[in-house]
Amino acid sequence: MPIAELNPQALRLTIDPDSLGFSDTSELIGQSLSWIGQERAEKAAYFGLAMEQPDYNLFVLGEVGSGRSSLLREAMVKVAANKPVPADLCYLHHFDQPERPLAMRLPAGQGRLLRQKLAQLSKYLQTEIPRYLDSLDFRSECERIEKKFKQQETKAFALLDAFAEQHHFAIQREADRMVFTLLDPSGKVLTETEALALPKERRLEIEQAEQALQAEIARYFETVRPLEREKEDTLAQLQRDRVKVVLEKELQTIRSALELSAEDSDTFNHYLESLEMDILDNLSLFKAADSEDDKRKDELKLLLTRYQINLVVDNHELQGAPVVIEESPSLRSLFGSIEYQSVEGVLVTDFTRIRAGSLLKAHGGFLMLHLDDLLVDSLVWEKLCRFLRSSLLQLEEPGITSSQMMAASLEPEAVRVRVKIVLIGSREQFYILQEENPELARRFRVKVDFADSFLSNPQSRRASAVFVAHACQESRLPHFTAAAVARLLEECHRESNDQSRQSAIFSRTETLVLESAAQCKAHTGCLVDVGDVESALRARIQRHNYPDECLQESIADGDIMITIDGEKIGQINGLTQIDLGDHCFGAPVRITAHTFAGENGVLNIEREVGLSGPIHDKGMFILQSYLAALFAHIAPLALNASIVFEQEYSGIEGDSASCAELYALLSALSGIPLRQGIAVTGAINQHGEVLPVGGINEKIEGYFNICKTAGLNGSHGVLMPRRNRRHLMLSHEVIEAVTQGLFHIYTAEHMGDGIELLTGYPAGITTDTSLNEIIHYPQDSVLGYAQRALRAYRLACQHSQHPKTERRRFGVSER
Repeated sequence: MPIAELNPQALRLTIDPDSLGFSDTSELIGQSLSWIGQERAEKAAYFGLAMEQPDYNLFVLGEVGSGRSSLLREAMVKVAANKPVPADLCYLHHFDQPERPLAMRLPAGQGRLLRQKLAQLSKYLQTEIPRYLDSLDFRSECERIEKKFKQQETKAFALLDAFAEQHHFAIQREADRMVFTLLDPSGKVLTETEALALPKERRLEIEQAEQALQAEIARYFETVRPLEREKEDTLAQLQRDRVKVVLEKELQTIRSALELSAEDSDTFNHYLESLEMDILDNLSLFKAADSEDDKRKDELKLLLTRYQINLVVDNHELQGAPVVIEESPSLRSLFGSIEYQSVEGVLVTDFTRIRAGSLLKAHGGFLMLHLDDLLVDSLVWEKLCRFLRSSLLQLEEPGITSSQMMAASLEPEAVRVRVKIVLIGSREQFYILQEENPELARRFRVKVDFADSFLSNPQSRRASAVFVAHACQESRLPHFTAAAVARLLEECHRESNDQSRQSAIFSRTETLVLESAAQCKAHTGCLVDVGDVESALRARIQRHNYPDECLQESIADGDIMITIDGEKIGQINGLTQIDLGDHCFGAPVRITAHTFAGENGVLNIEREVGLSGPIHDKGMFILQSYLAALFAHIAPLALNASIVFEQEYSGIEGDSASCAELYALLSALSGIPLRQGIAVTGAINQHGEVLPVGGINEKIEGYFNICKTAGLNGSHGVLMPRRNRRHLMLSHEVIEAVTQGLFHIYTAEHMGDGIELLTGYPAGITTDTSLNEIIHYPQDSVLGYAQRALRAYRLACQHSQHPKTERRRFGVSER
């Protein structure tokens, strides 16, 4: 197919403002926002959010700025509104194992009610138990019991006293011991001196009587002490029985106030039974005392702490399922934590210091996480993977294990959490996860894939205009005219490098809306117009294009050698794209080639010194293969050739210059010069077809700026792949120069088309030519001249007597 020059209309998509159907965006406020161009992602998102079965978590993949987070947040809120409110979660004291607090779920709002009821119970215990134990009725009953046991004790003591008197002893009880003294026959107490003065026989009788008395005292205590224990037990049981009646009534009030499931009801009833037993076992702490000692107060306060609940998740204000967005996931914020405090050098804690994380708060609803945030901390990622396998959340405080201080351990009961996780990541991360961790990938069965771009049509343009209207309303900006919106849409096509597709990265559109509105406000305009959008774009470029300007100045000053006039043999201007992240721009690069007789083939100098990437190397291998195919009828080729990107020191990657490299090589072989005013971009395949390349707009505009600085004279232009035509969204300045005939955009489908444009000679080959049938190329063609040169090289090599030298070619040592 012959070379074609594009007319100005083909260089850019222009949108008619009248086709949008409104005068300014204020007319669109009443229309709802849609998932513009993301119909596939929208269906997948709502499908995944509605699935109740486990393992239907969502993995949302797409580019940053595509709306993946904001749109999923809106979808989560919408779906959550129609779901039931999940239960509250509280932790209770475990009376048998205090280090293992009990977890219990209560209907939403019931947790707060239970906390209130238990607080009331604590106050009731502190006032009513002392008052009841000090009542007249209770004290009378206690006195009756004590009197009964006192009578039994008195009777036993009377027998002991009679035995002592019979053996001339006086006895009296002091605390828990008996004190007795020896009496003379007249009943007078004998002193120790008087006792020692007695005859030996009498002293022996006294010792025997003393031993008998001690034995009788022992029998007395054996009788009395069980009585005392029985009395204490009877009094304690009286206290328990009397308090239990009142206590059970209060606990029953708490039971009847709650609406629990059968499983939770069993758990709670067992808890209340344990609570009741604990209160009855510690009634002594509730007794009123004349002097309130601090120790008893502290013990009572500690005791009442057990009767609280720790309401870690309170859902009483929710209207549907919870939606939690965790922006900074850590072990504490995501999984919860246990707080500690230092007491005399020891870290202590209890069930009231348990804190919920995002997973517990999102139970019954949705939790959004960003994969990049999770991968920062390997411990967080590993624990989340374990949670996804079991759905059980075990609260722990890992930092305590590495602490040098002694710590009281706490292991709360593991909780089963039902939550749907929405994980935001990139495509690369999704497929790495599929490859490296298929078990975890199985937990994310719903793939929500956000497109980078979408086909443009009247509906999508209307939806984009509604997006602009809402952005203006939310940020309180002046609205946009239809012409300004049309210019925004054209910029969306420019960002996607496609006349038929819009960019789906709406964060860039929103940024341009804000900056255009700022330009409008600067001149106190009422509506944002086309000029404001153009000013915002120019200002943005000016903020970011300093490296671009430096490069252009280096070329204009001659520091970087670029020739854009005349003709040169073995020299051509290729086009490169430089992407700095915040700014992309194109620049020409001189490509030169030399050929001479030899048997080492084509030498890629960039590869030899390690400045070329694998894709560029692949393009060079394809070029060499096609060159061999062109001249297969005179193979093997007696050729030494070198190709280099002049003044390129940072490395080359990509195959978009392989077509220009082939032209430079054929020019060097044939001796036919190439037009220096035409820069070339395009990749080539093994059949000589010119393939499309990326960054076409930046490359053309970069070369245009160099030519404009030097002075446009109508000889300048760019040769590009025909298949890149629909990717053109060139600036109005370039289009104006093309309209005036000062700059040209040519397209080629086959390498032969381009060589004719650059040399003025026929290529000697067409698209329909079969290389297998070639015997001779036409003599006046580029390939004909190259063929004669190769035959001359063959002849020179045959007459040469020098042995072959070893040389490394494309990374392989050949001889």
